[in-house]
Amino acid sequence: MDFMEAMKERHSVRSYNEKAIEGDVKTELLSYIEQRNRESGLHMQLILNEPQAFGGFMAHYGKFSGVKNYIAMIGKKGDGLEEKCGYYGEKVVLKAQTLGLNTCWVAMTYSKIKTAFQINDGEKLCLVIAVGYGETQGIGHKVKPAESVMKAEKPVPEWFQKGIDAALLAPTAMNQQKFLFTLNGNSVSTAAGKGFYTKIDLGIAKCHFEVGAGKENFSWK
Repeated sequence: MDFMEAMKERHSVRSYNEKAIEGDVKTELLSYIEQRNRESGLHMQLILNEPQAFGGFMAHYGKFSGVKNYIAMIGKKGDGLEEKCGYYGEKVVLKAQTLGLNTCWVAMTYSKIKTAFQINDGEKLCLVIAVGYGETQGIGHKVKPAESVMKAEKPVPEWFQKGIDAALLAPTAMNQQKFLFTLNGNSVSTAAGKGFYTKIDLGIAKCHFEVGAGKENFSWK
């Protein structure tokens, strides 16, 4: 499974079984997270066998069950942190899907167990991503019309349309899909709408857009 297939098959999953993340799957996921940390400057951490973060009322309210593993999205404080967490976190999400794992982005309905991860000076925890073997594979979300999240003169290049279609597969908070992609020649600019976690959502959508459009076809503006 490549990332394009992973995008189409991946859906948010909130209920997980007891199967542990171990062996080659664990090794490959840890290696991939470390590679993306080096590339991005983030401090993402895979937390295994830690049930407390999803053991309280908030997790129950969020309809989570069986979550014992998650990825802590940590990085240096700054204006670009949320978008960067979305972009690189979604890369990890897609990698997890190729390894047969399920995931769910979680912004509020978990407890911060400070002993479970390391936050260095100048860093902050943005959110976490539940990961493990799901009880189900989840279900797809409704998507907006492509025209509502894009600006481009016609005829629209095929690569740009494929990028938009991929971006609409991206998970967003409360399924807001509050992002905009604008085409100018071979340059693409983006903007996040107003609302909760829209900068994180934009980072996730940009990751999807790149996979769908092909990085060789455009440059970010």
